[in-house]
Amino acid sequence: MSLVAIGACYVDTILTTPHYPGEDEKLRASSISRRRGGNCPNTLEVLQQLTADLSLDLVAILPAKSSSASRQIQSAFEPHISLAHCIYREELSEPASSYIIKSQSSGSRTIVNYNELPEMTVAEFTNIADYLDPKTSWFHFEGRIPDVTLSCICYLRRQYPSVKISVELEKPGRPGLQELAEEADVVFYSKSWAQGNGYQTAEECIQKQSVIARKASLLCCTWGQNGAVALETKSKSMIHSPAYSAVDFKVVDTIGAGDTFIAGMLYAWLCQGDKWNLSQKLGFANRIAGMKVSQEGFAGLKRALESFNSQ
Repeated sequence: MSLVAIGACYVDTILTTPHYPGEDEKLRASSISRRRGGNCPNTLEVLQQLTADLSLDLVAILPAKSSSASRQIQSAFEPHISLAHCIYREELSEPASSYIIKSQSSGSRTIVNYNELPEMTVAEFTNIADYLDPKTSWFHFEGRIPDVTLSCICYLRRQYPSVKISVELEKPGRPGLQELAEEADVVFYSKSWAQGNGYQTAEECIQKQSVIARKASLLCCTWGQNGAVALETKSKSMIHSPAYSAVDFKVVDTIGAGDTFIAGMLYAWLCQGDKWNLSQKLGFANRIAGMKVSQEGFAGLKRALESFNSQ
C-alpha cells in the first residue's frame, strides 16, 4: 500500500516572542527557528516514523529543482518519503513560506503566508495519478484550492473506483470544502472549520456531517483541549477521546498538532485495521498529537507508539 499526500510544502520561519507585538511596536524575539512545514509534509514526516509498511509519496509544488530551497526539502525527506512526483516550477526559486510568531504569554501563534508558486492543475495531477497506479494507493488531500481538488477526486472516482480518499477540512472561510467531504472515504474536520460552519461541539459536527458526507466510512473532528470525536459510519459507533495529558505536561509547540493527529489516525486505520477498535485508534491519534504539542518539532514521535503498545 502506498499513501500519496497532496498539499503545499512550506518553509517555516518561527519567531518566539514574549507577547504579540502591537502596531508599530519594536519587540525582541527570544528565539528563531526554520524548518520545513505544510500540512501534508508534516503528516508524512510523522508517518515515516511509525511504519515502514507504507510507501509514502508527496505531491507538492516546489520551486526550481536546482534551487537551494528544493534541495533542502529533498534532503529533509528522502529516502523515506518520495518527492519523485512533486511538480517543480523551474522559473521560480522562492518556496512557499510561512512566518510564524509564537506568543509565550498566550501560547498561541499567528501565521503569515507567502506563496508565488502557481498551484497544481488538474491535468498535472491526472498525469501523476495514472503513473502512480492508484489501485494500490490511498490519496490524502489537504483541503486546498477546492475546485481543483474536487476535480482531482472525481477523476480518481471515475478512473479508479476502488481507490480510497481522505480529505482535511481546516480553513473555515474557504468555500468548496463541504463538497470535498461529500466525495471522501475519510474526512478530518478541524475545530476552526466546525465553528466557522456553526457547530458548537465536535459531536454536533460529526453527527450532522454524517448525513451530508454519505460516502465516508470515517469522520473525525478535533477540538483542542477537549480531545477529538470519531464516527465509523457503518457501525454508527461514535467515540470521544480526551486530549492526551501526562505528569508535568506542558504545551510547548502547537504548530502541526492537527497534522500529527491525522498521521496517527491514518496509521491506525491503514496499518492496524481491525486489530485496533475505534477507541484505540482515536486514543493513539490523540496521544501522538499531545506528545507533539509538548515538544518542538516532530522528531522522536515514534515513542508515542511504543508507549501506547506498552499500556
